[in-house]
Amino acid sequence: MNISKVNNLFFSPTGGSEKIAKIIAGVWENDKVKNIDISIYNEDYGKYEFGSNELCIITVPSFGGRVPNAAMNNISKIKGDHTPALLVVSYGNRAYDDTLLELKETLNDNGFLCFSAIAAVAEHSIMHIYGKGRPDEDDKKELITYSKKVKDYLADNDEIIGEVNIPGNYPYKEYNGVPIKPKASDKCSECGLCAKRCPVGAIPLDNPKLTDKEKCISCMRCIEICPNNARSVNKVMLAASKKKLKKVCENRKNNDFFIE
Repeated sequence: MNISKVNNLFFSPTGGSEKIAKIIAGVWENDKVKNIDISIYNEDYGKYEFGSNELCIITVPSFGGRVPNAAMNNISKIKGDHTPALLVVSYGNRAYDDTLLELKETLNDNGFLCFSAIAAVAEHSIMHIYGKGRPDEDDKKELITYSKKVKDYLADNDEIIGEVNIPGNYPYKEYNGVPIKPKASDKCSECGLCAKRCPVGAIPLDNPKLTDKEKCISCMRCIEICPNNARSVNKVMLAASKKKLKKVCENRKNNDFFIE
């Protein structure tokens, strides 16, 4: 199969998923790769339609074992036409549960051929002690090695079926978010960067010191990008969450790879 373009789509609030996506896409020639941020609030993602001679790498984080609603809303508008798709889920060293399956079934319905998938460990976006520093050098080597196999697979096969077998269950795991919501401190200069880049519009542009807790998905982008370190979460709640997840998150988890 002659792949004319590699569309590297990623929803990456704090940068971990984007880093993984770019490691994977890096095995293709730079002039073939187009990076597409699918976390922009109110962007018209319905303008994206991909053909059968294009590859789409679609990377999302796992939030509680599911695709984040904001990511799913944007992805559901993107269309393929028998377009080969490599699915990628990043997870914070706990588990990815039904995330890959949910992503696959949505993309199948939108005209994509989901022939391969990766579940890759990234540093936890809230509790950074879990998966700290990942993807590390060992992860990078694994991701590059597998991505080269995917590239060779596409080159060696004229027909892609799009029936990769991946773990997951239906109905999907229930996820209603977490109660840990960022808030601004007195250090906030009201520059508005967090409001402009919030993927769900939970921070008002006219008063960026506020956070709409109903809209907030606890993605932690506002904390990550604040130039004044003016945003944070409740330390008591954070400590309690770390303790609660210690047993399932403290041991190093593996990256998983799947192909049809």
